[in-house]
Amino acid sequence: MAPKEDKRLTLSGTKLLHADDAIHRHGGDVAPAISVTTTFKAPRPEDNAKKTSEWDVFDLLNPSRHLYSRYTQGVSSRAEKVLSDINGGYAITYASGLAACYAALVYYQPKRIAITQGYHGCHATIDVYKKTRGGDVDVIGIDDDFQPGDLCWLETPLNPTGEARDIQFYADKIHAVGGHIVVDSTFAPPPLQYPFKWGADCVMHSGTKYFGGHSDLLCGVLVVKTAEEWEKLWNDRTFMGNMMGSLESWLLLRSLRTLHLRVPKQSNTATGLAQWLNKAAAVPKGQSFDGVPGGVIEKVWHSSLQRADKRGFEPSKQLEGGWNATFAIFMTNPEHATQLPHLVKYFIPATSLGGVDSLMEQRVQSDPGADPRLIRISVGVEELEDLKDDLRKAFQELVKRPAKL
Repeated sequence: MAPKEDKRLTLSGTKLLHADDAIHRHGGDVAPAISVTTTFKAPRPEDNAKKTSEWDVFDLLNPSRHLYSRYTQGVSSRAEKVLSDINGGYAITYASGLAACYAALVYYQPKRIAITQGYHGCHATIDVYKKTRGGDVDVIGIDDDFQPGDLCWLETPLNPTGEARDIQFYADKIHAVGGHIVVDSTFAPPPLQYPFKWGADCVMHSGTKYFGGHSDLLCGVLVVKTAEEWEKLWNDRTFMGNMMGSLESWLLLRSLRTLHLRVPKQSNTATGLAQWLNKAAAVPKGQSFDGVPGGVIEKVWHSSLQRADKRGFEPSKQLEGGWNATFAIFMTNPEHATQLPHLVKYFIPATSLGGVDSLMEQRVQSDPGADPRLIRISVGVEELEDLKDDLRKAFQELVKRPAKL
């Protein structure tokens, strides 16, 4: 099945700066003001005479005024307007990525959930959701046979390795039995990947990552195809109480203005870095590549290094705007993996991803199920040659003090 064409799916600075103009109460401010109010002053009776209640003519998607910040709030509505435009759907924000994950499960109420690998937090959220159903929700793999009532949860590119999965294949597979597919596209925000073009029913992002972009907010995002779906999610969010806070919404709107500058830069740098490291990984111990000692890195994972699979899936078609900026390397020795994040200068030894600062972590430090040799790298906006030199020196230091076996 050919992907659906959507001419809206382009990322430009103009859209990022002006997609919220329609609901922006124009005044003297250029930058949005920080609003921390939880409640809003009601209009005078004579201004409200034709309404039987506040909700009669209240447009949730394009609010001209606000009642209470649990429902809508000025800056969060503007941020959702921008997110809707750049994702080609109707976006709603949540207090965190896992809050968005849980909201999707509540919305679809699956009988079974198909999920394989990916972010351990989503698996834990599924376990919490199962408790609300008395444990009566089975979890299967994405390559198992699907049945009516199933939900396919597809993360691509995959955390922590950055490998791409075929959205169209799994969308067709789940739709054939009347089920739904949620695509976690956190690793590939616009302009890298547009899951609706490949059959997604709902797109999820941890907005904490690339949409936030500065490691200073928590945010989750769900994007659906229709206003009716959005309104149902809004109703659920209102009474689950998992909306974003006012300050976080303001930080998110600020960050979205530069998404088109940050993400392509991060993508290009990460691709160059991953391919450089992959060449170093091919060099045996006792030799070196561009100053990197051989035998230290066993493997590099990145979508740009994937080859077409047996079904013919080639990641570059799906990742049309560039490769993901987060990927993983597999060290030969686990002790080297422990030491490396603390021997670099420009990479910060911390979890998370998507920010302007490059981050590096031994993944087992935040995910107990990870192999201790695995290191996840999130590339920021530093220059490629600086990051290469940083890693080159760190690898050279590693071999000077051999790791314990």
